[in-house]
Amino acid sequence: MIAAVRSEVSVNDSVLYVAFELGKKQWKLAMTSGFGIAPMLRTVAGGDLEAVMRVIQGARARVGLPPTSRVVSCYEAGRDGFWIHRALQRRGIDNRVIDSASIEVKRRARRTKTDRLDALKLVTMLVRACVGEAGVWSQVRVPSVEAEAARHVSRERTALTQEQTRLQNQIGSWLATCGCRVSTRGRQRPQWWTAARDWADAPLPATVQARIARTSERLALVGAQIAALEAAQAAARRAAPAASALGRLVQLKGIATTSASVLLDEGLVWRAFRNRRQLGGLLGFAPAKYESGDSSRDLGITRAGNKRLQSVMVQLAWGWVHWQRQSALTQWYQARFGRGKRTRKVGIVALARKLFVALWRYVADGVIPAGAVLKTA
Repeated sequence: MIAAVRSEVSVNDSVLYVAFELGKKQWKLAMTSGFGIAPMLRTVAGGDLEAVMRVIQGARARVGLPPTSRVVSCYEAGRDGFWIHRALQRRGIDNRVIDSASIEVKRRARRTKTDRLDALKLVTMLVRACVGEAGVWSQVRVPSVEAEAARHVSRERTALTQEQTRLQNQIGSWLATCGCRVSTRGRQRPQWWTAARDWADAPLPATVQARIARTSERLALVGAQIAALEAAQAAARRAAPAASALGRLVQLKGIATTSASVLLDEGLVWRAFRNRRQLGGLLGFAPAKYESGDSSRDLGITRAGNKRLQSVMVQLAWGWVHWQRQSALTQWYQARFGRGKRTRKVGIVALARKLFVALWRYVADGVIPAGAVLKTA
């Protein structure tokens, strides 16, 4: 989740502002004490937090700040994740993690971009944001260590499912090049490729059979790993109290353990939403307009948002229409988009957005979506 940065620093406070430009081998630190003070730039080895603290202490002395003065820092969210944020906070530094897509850039076709320039610009924006300027950037909501670790289960399952589909499609394409057709059920037999025949009713070439055999071994391994992850999710569901977020979600007809796990792992609870606008910012699916002068066009929906949540919410929306036919959301969808295949596809996105808000209210406050049916024991 991303949220606007709020002012927490007075222009009269003694503060050292530090911006990190993170690299694999080196980190660049741009530091200043406020407006009108030329930023200084230092370089440390990547991950050397002790060197960072020495640089910060030296910068305090250079700009004339007390040794115990407050330090406010920031860096862009990326490959390094949130461990740096936690390490800086443990050392008493007020750090912010910034959504890199929200940082303003010049719109020239070619612009100079270096780590040095990025760090200097970032520290200037940090000062602007801290003294109260609105809309400078968006700040990332940092999950707890437990919440961040929990995401690996559902994300790994998604990756494995995609890998499973890719391998199955590869085998299908190899069969197609030989003019061979084998049903899905037929591929369940052991070493089915040895009995397959091509367009001329001849066995598949030995090299093709060997490649299918190796791919089938990888496919079996992926299937076993998916089954293990699903078993872990099912065990977590059985152990979850009925009043917990997971326990509530799986009580709704049309929502299973896998989709509920994705919703919770991606932050339906731990992001601590305050209103529907924040929910919409995470999910995306917002209408995109182009209006300039006399021109006015509807560009569809924005592509911003959490891709995993978008995928699972569209699936849940279709399932909701099927399993929750008497609910208010389904009635609204059928009345407005029920006619025409294209209209239904467009409307399912709007339903997914509304359903996301309804599920958040359900897990947060226990408000069952109007007309929704719970599963029978």
